[in-house]
Amino acid sequence: MQTSTFPSVRALDQLLDGLGAGAARRRQLDMVRGELERALNRGALPVGARRSLRRLLEKEALDPYVRLAESGALRHRRVAGGFPPTSKATNEIRRKCVDLLREALGLPALRLGGAEIPLQPAPEAATLSALARQLDQYLAGPMSPAQARLTAVLALELDTAARSGELVELRITDLGEDNTAVYVERRPQGGGTVEGEWVETSALTRAALERWLDVRNDLVQRAHGTTRLWVSLWMNHDGVLDNDGHTTIRPPGMPLEENGLVTSYRVGRLRYDGLRQLLPLKLEQLRRAVDAERHRTTA
Repeated sequence: MQTSTFPSVRALDQLLDGLGAGAARRRQLDMVRGELERALNRGALPVGARRSLRRLLEKEALDPYVRLAESGALRHRRVAGGFPPTSKATNEIRRKCVDLLREALGLPALRLGGAEIPLQPAPEAATLSALARQLDQYLAGPMSPAQARLTAVLALELDTAARSGELVELRITDLGEDNTAVYVERRPQGGGTVEGEWVETSALTRAALERWLDVRNDLVQRAHGTTRLWVSLWMNHDGVLDNDGHTTIRPPGMPLEENGLVTSYRVGRLRYDGLRQLLPLKLEQLRRAVDAERHRTTA
């Protein structure tokens, strides 16, 4: 990210770098950072907000910022040829990010975005058990590389209740001997101390990892190696265009990014028999269900 001309935004960059937020939350915070800078460029915020981060995060600056942002005027690119208002979900994310930034600066939350959006329902314990049985059935037969990867991801999720950002950061060095345990670094979504723990894996997860690691090893050899546990299955590109409009082609076996992991979940939910009825729309809903069940059984 380029250095801002505004001292307040440069101070915001330093604050963001020190938060230690997970990848998903950091993208949301970067969205707010970009919107705030565009609001300053438009001259829409008080003059003092250009120089002081505290003034930038005061209600006098945030009120006009939120109004502009919700109207769509601070979007960084067009949508369907225009700049439509942002969605209720985006508005709620913006509010949460603003409060996170204020709290990091020692200021109270403002809750500028309105009422909380209710959490989507999470699967019940019986559904989690049925999901484990379905994965076990997959392991009893032939699987495509994509199905082998998703089966291992879901099995690990059932054991660990890891966030998508925590899952995607796993490396083969985080697996214990014979895959009997996995080391997960817990990264709070809103930032905070990263804490690691070893989690014992189930027989299902050990079998799923064995199948996936065979596939992974072949892919990684072609891509000249990586220690990341989850890797890409097909040739893709890095999404960055050079001056000639070309992008760097990435071979199969490259580290899988968080967006790729989440996309594989969504696609697999619809592609493989039995999963649509067992998996919620989002991986985060599954994580919450597993987390609640872990707390219930250890209480």
